[in-house]
Amino acid sequence: MAFMEKPPAGKVLLDDTAPLSAGIEASQSLHSHTEYIIRVQRGISIENSWQIVRRYSDFDLLNSSLQISGLSLPLPPKKLIGNMDREFIAERQKGLQNYLNVITTNHILSNCELVKKFLDPSNYSANYTEIALQQVSMFFRSEPKWEVVEPLRDIGWRIRKRYFLMKTKNQPKERLVLSWADLGPDKYLSDKDFQWIIRLLPSCLHPYIYRVTFATASESSALVIRTFNEKGTLKDLIYKAKPKDPFLKKYCNPKKIQGLELQQIKTFGRQILEALKFLHEKGFPYGHLHSSNVMLEGEMCQLLDLENSLLGLPSFYRSYFSQFRKINTLESVDVHCFGHLLYEMTYGRPPDSVPVDAFPPAPSEAVVAVLEALLSQEACKNGMPTVSRLLQMPLFSDVFLTSSEKPQFKIPTKLKEALKIAKESTEKRLIEEQKLIHQHRRLTRAKSHHGSEEERRKRKILARKKSKHSAFESSEDQTAKSSNSNNSGSGASSPLTSPSSPTPPSTAGVSALLPPPAPPPGAPAPPPMNAPTPSLFPPPSVNGTSRGALLSSIQNFQKGTLKKAETCDHSAPRIY
Repeated sequence: MAFMEKPPAGKVLLDDTAPLSAGIEASQSLHSHTEYIIRVQRGISIENSWQIVRRYSDFDLLNSSLQISGLSLPLPPKKLIGNMDREFIAERQKGLQNYLNVITTNHILSNCELVKKFLDPSNYSANYTEIALQQVSMFFRSEPKWEVVEPLRDIGWRIRKRYFLMKTKNQPKERLVLSWADLGPDKYLSDKDFQWIIRLLPSCLHPYIYRVTFATASESSALVIRTFNEKGTLKDLIYKAKPKDPFLKKYCNPKKIQGLELQQIKTFGRQILEALKFLHEKGFPYGHLHSSNVMLEGEMCQLLDLENSLLGLPSFYRSYFSQFRKINTLESVDVHCFGHLLYEMTYGRPPDSVPVDAFPPAPSEAVVAVLEALLSQEACKNGMPTVSRLLQMPLFSDVFLTSSEKPQFKIPTKLKEALKIAKESTEKRLIEEQKLIHQHRRLTRAKSHHGSEEERRKRKILARKKSKHSAFESSEDQTAKSSNSNNSGSGASSPLTSPSSPTPPSTAGVSALLPPPAPPPGAPAPPPMNAPTPSLFPPPSVNGTSRGALLSSIQNFQKGTLKKAETCDHSAPRIY
């Protein structure tokens, strides 16, 4: 593809910083070897996953390539005899899973090309050095004054960015470095605006921004040339590394961990903040601050790679700040990344995790105060301070800067508006990603809490209580049904009567069994004092006798109508 051609239609612009996780799902034994089926997932979406099949020899080859990092990685050892036994395969699978966990959670290893190709061969199978060389060669056909000396292999961490040592035919002793980069997922500028702003980069003059010698762009990539600095970057100074060495070799496992002196921390920190303030005031999105993007020029720190944000490349620390919803602007991203950089300058290594719960002893309490404002739990939860606020803190407020160079970077109004829209689009994608991560984290916590031992025990106790309560209610219902059934069978159910003439329960029971008493002989039946209200339904008959007549007879009974009985007392003693 020629340098000025457009990218192929439908080209997927992957976010290379999206973490890959890998889990071994199964293993299958073939004739003389075992294959492991691995499920790989990009980010948090289970839909964005795929299967790969790897042998132990593939793991061994990857591990050999990663030895350049100097890290001791936990790959299970080889075994020639008995390597097809079922128990051995199960044990080895556990060891390989642990190995995958280590390399996918290491920030530098997980972003390197070797690991990406192992886990995602469909998206990382291209030879990016060869592609970059083709693009650069096409460019030099129209610019014959430049000449490629050699490729600088793997000196950076980006997979789709390549570096070449250059020289000019007019000054063959002067060394230059060319960087070529492909487009990223946050490229929102139009092709015309993109090429225009890239060509403006050499006009940016600032004492703390590294000067661009030449820059150009196509619709698919950008090419930038700068002076090659033999001292290297700020990260090279901290790690005592050689600039031309591969990234994994330089920074994965430093031999000596030692931070900078307090005065260097104060001076370098102030210079970097001044450069960030200048870019923020110009409305120029940066978002790519880390120690490898800070060049050392004598006693001055100068920012590198302004073109990264224009290309839409993701930040080195994106997997960190995407966890915190309050870090949602490129300005706050720069400030948070400055916290990582300050930590590295202070302690000689990056933080193990963010947020940082406790900070080790530092050369000054003022350093810890700034770190707490940028990397603590409270800071990540509540948001970042501004660059102006950091400059007013005691660590930087008393630093005197000697540079007299007047900063300048003229951006046309139309381009400023285009940069603003692109910046907002970049921030929108970040906010959406943070929202998804937040929802996923809440769901994961809920599942973990629901599946904990304590919760299972609580659920068992609650289920037992519910079971007992249900059994008690069922027993009560059964008892009530049985009682109603017995009462119905004995004729104890009372007829509907008026409220003025209630029927005593005991009387009703007796009347159902005994015939009505005969009236006294010769005595007329007295009229009832209170006539009962007729029932809505006729009462049932018992033994052919109407219960209504029986009840009426009992209710109208009067004791005074009874005839006095004559008694003959035979209880007195008799004498014979």
